[in-house]
Amino acid sequence: MRPVSGGIDFGTSNSTVGVMTNGKPRLVALEGAEPTLPSAVFFNFENNTTCFGRKAIASYAGNVEGRLLRALKSVLGTSLMADKTRIKARSIAFTEIIGSFLEHLKSALDRNVGQPVEHVVLGRPVRFVDQDDTADQSAQDALEQAARKLGFRNIEFQFEPIAAALDYEQSVSREELALIIDIGGGTSDFSIVRVSPERAATSDRKDDILASSGVHIGGTDFDRLFSISQIMPHLGYLSPTKDGKRNLPAGYFIDLATWPRINLLYTTKAKNDLRSIRFEAARPDLVERLMDIVEHKQGHALAGEVERSKIDLTDQDAARMALTLTDEVLDIALTRQGFDDSIERAVTTISQTITATLADAGVDASRITTLFLTGGSTSVPLLKETVLAMFPGVNVVAGDMFGSVGLGLALDAQRKFGA
Repeated sequence: MRPVSGGIDFGTSNSTVGVMTNGKPRLVALEGAEPTLPSAVFFNFENNTTCFGRKAIASYAGNVEGRLLRALKSVLGTSLMADKTRIKARSIAFTEIIGSFLEHLKSALDRNVGQPVEHVVLGRPVRFVDQDDTADQSAQDALEQAARKLGFRNIEFQFEPIAAALDYEQSVSREELALIIDIGGGTSDFSIVRVSPERAATSDRKDDILASSGVHIGGTDFDRLFSISQIMPHLGYLSPTKDGKRNLPAGYFIDLATWPRINLLYTTKAKNDLRSIRFEAARPDLVERLMDIVEHKQGHALAGEVERSKIDLTDQDAARMALTLTDEVLDIALTRQGFDDSIERAVTTISQTITATLADAGVDASRITTLFLTGGSTSVPLLKETVLAMFPGVNVVAGDMFGSVGLGLALDAQRKFGA
């Protein structure tokens, strides 16, 4: 059989797989006819099976007994990478769970092309971990090791914004200096790239990449900040102790707002700590709401509601979130302004990173001819408005929100492996 290569975009929120067909990149169907797969794993305790993507989320939402894990990519490069999590009677390493998700993606790729694929380009953010080169390299090494265990013999990596640039280049008719902005679930990545029909035909593009940079901020961070600012105060966050000398400890509230840390609340120690916190709280009724969510293991469901409210506020100025607890339904009014206030500092950090990228390239903002936007979080209003204000009058191109990187990785795989 003729060797086949592919590209895998393992994302924090969603993943895609790309291959080349008749000289054109395309995305592989991963769930039914859907080319995107939510990066979620559900361990079903009722029938001892594991499922992925939308099915995983639906199983959890349907109150099937089990464990849901999302945002697995955000574990790479952190202290959690060496940890294990309890799945019924087993303790499973997070790296093993990531491997099982990648195996699911590879199986779809192999089935689609009709043979085992041994050559792959894996997408990676410009930075897995900010300001820590050792941890950043460790994250890539862990991803490579997981891919090699699955049977990939030849593994290369490509920065996700560069992959998006390769996808965008397929549609250009003249030379452009493009700023690729890829803001996904876990990271914001930027590349300044010369693109043109002529350059697209060349294999060595190093001189066309003027600068790449990134920061570990993405959609799940917006969710976390939104939850901490607008939801957690209803559960006791920032409320005082009985003696009024200090606020309640913030750690468990922040854990509940952070996808990879939610399961830490379900331990016996955490539950005992929450009882102590309730005892010393000036408003124990608020902490009891938090304890109710933890007792019924509704942390991930709450995070899902926060994400849905964020999406609602993309298109409207107000939204409501209803949390069903044992003794009440907590109705929370949310506003676009409140969301904007929650993420303002993070958006400022993103804009500062773009400015630094321009400086690294030695390029003034006025020289950028095109902004190519990809990644689901580019639709966040405050973020989009802030970025566009930095480049008045520039040509703005919206790529495939979730598919551009996977398509570009397929193109890159063909260049690297000739297959």
